[in-house]
Amino acid sequence: MAFLPGDEALTIGFAHAAYQMRDEYLARGLKAKSFEVRTFDDLRARAPEADVLVVSGLWRNELLPSLPKLRFIQSISAGTDQFDKAALAAAGVRLASAQGSNERAVAEHAMALILSLSRQLHLGRDNQAARQWRPMIGDRARREDELGGKTLVIVGLGRIGLRLAKLACAFDMRVIGVRRSPEPADHVEAVVRPDQLAEVVAQADVVALTCPLTPETEGLIDAEILAAMKPSAVLINVARGRVVDEAALLEALKAGRIAGAGLDCFHEEPLPAASLFWVLPQVIVTPHSAGETRAYEGNVIDLLLDNLARFRRGEPVLRNPIV
Repeated sequence: MAFLPGDEALTIGFAHAAYQMRDEYLARGLKAKSFEVRTFDDLRARAPEADVLVVSGLWRNELLPSLPKLRFIQSISAGTDQFDKAALAAAGVRLASAQGSNERAVAEHAMALILSLSRQLHLGRDNQAARQWRPMIGDRARREDELGGKTLVIVGLGRIGLRLAKLACAFDMRVIGVRRSPEPADHVEAVVRPDQLAEVVAQADVVALTCPLTPETEGLIDAEILAAMKPSAVLINVARGRVVDEAALLEALKAGRIAGAGLDCFHEEPLPAASLFWVLPQVIVTPHSAGETRAYEGNVIDLLLDNLARFRRGEPVLRNPIV
């Protein structure tokens, strides 16, 4: 277990473009020295002061050689693909994720995208902006739909995927899960391995991605998987942008080979203004906000304090350990 100094000598750096992490920390009446930065340049300038960093999107692996004091990183996000784990381990720096801090928010966001596409709320908002009262629709295929009896395939049955399964069951959906270990799970009718993905997406009315980004999941949703989906099916991505082959998805959407998509994450963020995802009417774009919640800062600080206490007690196992 890496050594950390006591509170009197400890410095914690909080680095996030928007979240008020330090305010939440100070509200707990804690005594360690701390600072907060909002940009990478400011992080680069101040990070050498830190024994502990609370950071996610602002992190760059190039910082590590210039951080001699650093012993622990508490990620602000559940995903940790931005961190070079081997380099951290070689430098004696521990890393823990924020897994679980936003599982409720992400699952609810995924369910909101599913409901919005099913009930065509995005088209209603477009009509509202245009002050257009849409007449009743005779063509059944163009009407709003119901979720009861529909099949949801969830790719990734971690905490978020399992919570989404529970929500989907409340809407009387049939749920199939995809993960490496196919043990049964609550609220899931069947669990299959990733090599059966093409087979199960052919049954799906909704395919939802809640998996981490790994070498195995990068580009997982490619032209072959999209071609296996029903033309009436929709794709939901609250995982990571690079889980999806974006060029293949755009082609499938433009050609009508799938009915729509709810996308919270992309290869390039912010999503460029020239991206066609902005203008396709059957697509809902949200700005990687699935995990945002008013409770987020408190949840992450709870994780941080738990892990700092484990350091103090000399425990080798952190909460949500990555390195």
